[in-house]
Amino acid sequence: MPRPDLHEDNRVAWNAATTAHNSHKLDQASFLSGGGTTLFPEELDLLGDIAGTSLLHLQCNAGQDSLSLARLGARVTGIDISDEAIAFATALSADSGTPATFVRADVYDWLSAATTRPKRFDIVFASYGCLVWLSDLTAWGEGIASVLAPGGRVVLLDFHPFAMVFECDWSHKLPYFADGKPETYEHGVGDYVGMSGDALTPSGYSEGVKDWVNPHRGHEFQWGLGEVATALTGAGLAITTLREYPYSNGAKLFDRMRETPGRRMVPPDAVPNLPLMFGMVANKL
Repeated sequence: MPRPDLHEDNRVAWNAATTAHNSHKLDQASFLSGGGTTLFPEELDLLGDIAGTSLLHLQCNAGQDSLSLARLGARVTGIDISDEAIAFATALSADSGTPATFVRADVYDWLSAATTRPKRFDIVFASYGCLVWLSDLTAWGEGIASVLAPGGRVVLLDFHPFAMVFECDWSHKLPYFADGKPETYEHGVGDYVGMSGDALTPSGYSEGVKDWVNPHRGHEFQWGLGEVATALTGAGLAITTLREYPYSNGAKLFDRMRETPGRRMVPPDAVPNLPLMFGMVANKL
């Protein structure tokens, strides 16, 4: 069952983190309206041509990727639990002249309510750190399947769950198989944008807040790749693509990561290569 009590803690933590993250990003509206994008080649490749499609962006954060997708011709609806993120996304949509619809809601509540409405989507999209905030993968998969139109697809690009067993110093601290049990952190979502610098601020980097620590606790959930796949196939979707990548896009997840062309982050020389991201596409038949 979903854990709304833990989701509420995460909402508060994300409200604080969203303000910190956006303090590092310069003039995002002008960047988007001038043709800039926050998307990486990997998600564009998995998505393909999205012009004219209806696209549901789950856990859309502050809307930068949602609006980049909208500028490619999709009719975008973004859902996020954070009040601050949705308020920022709505303002950024207006300021950049990029139409999109943003709704503040717990993803589980929104998907449950959406099953009673007639609207269905051609694409459901989620990316970069989305899975660790999900407390029930079965309900998530079933909710996605219920809002997809026949022939529609879900496109995921996220950090690889194997990489999530490591702490920032590359030591092995966390279990891969967690059985849905939450991992609680007294200081929730961190300032990963500030730590990543230019790699996560294509509109331009500002120093913004310094040495920021989230005053609110957060809860994360570790799901293995097999559990993610089973949640989607168990909901009646057919996996057509599964890719693994030996780098992470933008985010410096661990100490001493090296940046390579395209804002790709790889382990330091002393650490062997390992899967840092995965991409998955599943279709509704």
